[in-house]
Amino acid sequence: DGPAMIRALHHRGPDAQGSFAIEAGGQQVFLGHARLSIIDLSAAGTQPMFSADRQIAIVFNGEIYNFQQLRQRFLSDVQFHSSTDTEVLLALYERLGLAFLEHLNGDFAIAIADMVRGKLLLIRDRIGVKPLYVWQRGDDLVFGSEIKALLAGGVEPVLALDQLQKFFVFKYT
Repeated sequence: DGPAMIRALHHRGPDAQGSFAIEAGGQQVFLGHARLSIIDLSAAGTQPMFSADRQIAIVFNGEIYNFQQLRQRFLSDVQFHSSTDTEVLLALYERLGLAFLEHLNGDFAIAIADMVRGKLLLIRDRIGVKPLYVWQRGDDLVFGSEIKALLAGGVEPVLALDQLQKFFVFKYT
């Protein structure tokens, strides 16, 4: 239940909410976001954000410290509608593909639904500062920035004893 997942994260992003749902490749895809406005306080910063042709959608949690430099270096010819790092990420992905990751300096968890390539990309910063919880069973995939969002999405918690030591050592499995 996508809307319930967003409601579970309201405390993390009380300024705005957005969602996107589509059927792609026989699968239901839902992206939702609860926004805490920091860089661009206008509605133009609401997520999910979309490419001009609406074939790529992005939701993003975190901060890209060098987004203004990346905008100048790679995207000086692009007309932006906001002053957010999210919109820069989307344009960088459109222009560079996954190679855009090589240029990022920041803490982030990113989800990109790319209908052109038929992919859902889940990306987390190299050190894992921003949380990204993922649950998968068969073709079902649920993800969020907090476990309570996954629970609100219908995931039934089960303790995986074989993964417990890895969790205590690495803080993830």
